[in-house]
Amino acid sequence: MLAGASDVSTQGGRSFSGLRERLRDATSAAHRDLDAQLSAFDLTELSGYRRFLQASAGALLPLETALVEADVSRAFPDWPERSRSVAILADLERLGSAAPRLVSVPPLTRSGVLGTMYVLEGSRLGAKFLLKMVADSANPRICEAVAYLSHGTGRRLWQSFLAKLAIDERWDEDEAIAAAHIAFAAFEQAADRS
Repeated sequence: MLAGASDVSTQGGRSFSGLRERLRDATSAAHRDLDAQLSAFDLTELSGYRRFLQASAGALLPLETALVEADVSRAFPDWPERSRSVAILADLERLGSAAPRLVSVPPLTRSGVLGTMYVLEGSRLGAKFLLKMVADSANPRICEAVAYLSHGTGRRLWQSFLAKLAIDERWDEDEAIAAAHIAFAAFEQAADRS
């Protein structure tokens, strides 16, 4: 979901690894673990897809709430275009799902916003792959409940997120990485409950 080419930027004639690369390296094990955990859901079957959406919502909703409470729109003025809470709730309603069991997440710092956004925006890359799996379902109800997985398609949200990493160097790297770990753990915990 989050893998990609490494960032190498130049400033003042010197080269340095970007924060994206440091985030990716620091969270690669958590990312692999979460991918393995989510692969247990059969997205072509109604019960498996419903459980996947409930698990995703169980983490996404509190993470997005924490982002709003930390004033995410200050760093990302296009936040309303990025938020997927409405989309995932619409999909769950289409499938007649019970309300998701929400995990608890701590308040975010300014740099914590960045680490959380890294995980959420990066998950859009994996969503493209998952959307193809869902399209293989014979169940039309599943194929109609794809607002979450298709959210942001055609927009350059990942690229604009990466641009934000490149232009603003006042991030606290440790706080950003810690928040990314918390976001991955929230998704793992929510998947355990589903």
